Amino acid sequence: MRVTDHPVLGALPAERTRVTITVDRRPVEAYEGEPIAAALMAAGIRVFRRTHKKGEPRGVFCGIGRCTDCMMTVDGVPNVRTCVTPVRGGMVIETQLGLGRWGDSA
Repeated sequence: MRVTDHPVLGALPAERTRVTITVDRRPVEAYEGEPIAAALMAAGIRVFRRTHKKGEPRGVFCGIGRCTDCMMTVDGVPNVRTCVTPVRGGMVIETQLGLGRWGDSA
C-alpha cells in the first residue's frame, strides 16, 4: 500500500520515480516524493523510534505531523517527522533511540 494523496504533502504525480534509500544500513526501494513513513510501511518496517525512558517501539500514529511517534534520524538530523517528509534518493535513515543525537547517520 502506498500513499498517493497525502493531506499535507498533496498528490504524488502519476509517473513516479523509483529511488533507493538506506534504512538502518539496508537498502529500501521507495518512490521519490512519497512520505518516508509510507515507504517504510510498504517495506514492512513498523518501528521508527524507541522511547527515551523505556525503549518502547513507536511508529506511525497520526500521519500528518502532529504527534512525534514517527520521528527518525534522517541524514544525521534527529527528530524528523517521517510522515510529512518526502523521500528523495540517497537518504540515510536510522531508527531513533530516545531523543536522538545530531550526526547519528552518515
